[in-house]
Amino acid sequence: MKFLDLIRLVLGNLNRRKGRVALTAIGVVIGTAAVVVLVSLAIGLQRNANEQLYGIGDLTQIQVSPGYSMEEVGGGRGMSGVKVAMAGGGSGGGSSTGTTLLTNDALDTLRALPGVVAVIPRDFFYGGITIKYKRLEGGANIIGVGSSNLGELGLKAGQGSLDLGKGTIIIGSQLANNFYNPYLRPGQEPPSPPDLYDQSLSFIFIKWDNEGNEIRKTVALHVVGVLTETLGESDWSIYMGLDDLKAYNEWVSGTRINYNKSGYNQVVVKVDSVDHVVDVNDQITALGFQAYTPLSFVQGINNFYQILQVIFGGVGAIALLVAAIGIANTMAMAILERTREIGLMKAIGATNRDVLTIFLGEAAGIGFVGGLGGVLIGWLSGQALNVVAIVYLAGQVSTQGGAPPSVAVYTPAWLPIFALLFSTLIGLISGLYPALRAATMVPVIALKYE
Repeated sequence: MKFLDLIRLVLGNLNRRKGRVALTAIGVVIGTAAVVVLVSLAIGLQRNANEQLYGIGDLTQIQVSPGYSMEEVGGGRGMSGVKVAMAGGGSGGGSSTGTTLLTNDALDTLRALPGVVAVIPRDFFYGGITIKYKRLEGGANIIGVGSSNLGELGLKAGQGSLDLGKGTIIIGSQLANNFYNPYLRPGQEPPSPPDLYDQSLSFIFIKWDNEGNEIRKTVALHVVGVLTETLGESDWSIYMGLDDLKAYNEWVSGTRINYNKSGYNQVVVKVDSVDHVVDVNDQITALGFQAYTPLSFVQGINNFYQILQVIFGGVGAIALLVAAIGIANTMAMAILERTREIGLMKAIGATNRDVLTIFLGEAAGIGFVGGLGGVLIGWLSGQALNVVAIVYLAGQVSTQGGAPPSVAVYTPAWLPIFALLFSTLIGLISGLYPALRAATMVPVIALKYE
């Protein structure tokens, strides 16, 4: 039997029992629509969470800190393979705290790891700080970076440049909101945030001597760039060269800082691809350092939503399985009604395979028609739910703050195709037993059936 003849025959048989086919297909429609809506909801929640989480930092970066561990120190005869603490330590048996320092040699080791494109040390200002601009005052988190261009940290300039030089700073997009007028009289309207780009700010660094006396140092620094908003640490921070920050910290502590001996407090490791971040993170940990990447948190969230997709999809699949019982029942009734027709087909030369193919085609056709309707209804329901959810969530964001969601229900291109194929497969499997019964009928007995 030719394929086109089979399609024509299947469509004709289904058309003869429109009411029964429609009622049976409704079950498939409901199941398929449930699969599409529920899985789309889980995917939309995952995408929305990822949009929010991507603001926690560049996912190709790894934050590295000195490593701390308890090292065994041997002291008895016959002990071998003793691990000596890298810092601290002592003689005799017991344990000691070991510290793996981020010295310049350690930074060279990190740079040699496969996939690492940049290793940038960072430090923070240790003393007190007051920042003045005209009559306004403010404060901020000051970060010194061992790079002449903040582009290596994945940051972008909204105004000006990302290049850092001596006596220059780059500020976050929200820093201007930290400034206020200390001389504001009651009832007077507060000033709007100033435009700090290409301005000189007065930094009053503060420290205290052993007797508790306050000592101040005023420095003028020029703003050469303003970063774009990232919803992260950089929005409220001030960046300067590490050498400049080191000099200010030496003034605060009253001692010289030697990174080769004391090591850096923090290092940012930039990896060439998100795919390599976890592997590089594990290698850094194996070297004895503490390492953290935002990607590990994002992966944990994604794993949760993937499990949620499976659960939601399973709920919809249960509805499809119920519909499968309806298809099997419909096909079984069709065989009883068409027993003489089956006997006639086999009497004029139809093989068991031909009969089996016809009934399987009818069962698959019911699954396909129901799946097509379910995909359409599921997609339309998802779009309606998307509009309602976004309006509601946007209202929540406006009162609580944060970025508004861009999507609540998202239907990827593969989902309708998968749902349609799955519903067709369910129909095919449901019709397998009735089709086998029809194919194995004896023609003489089938023709005698009343």
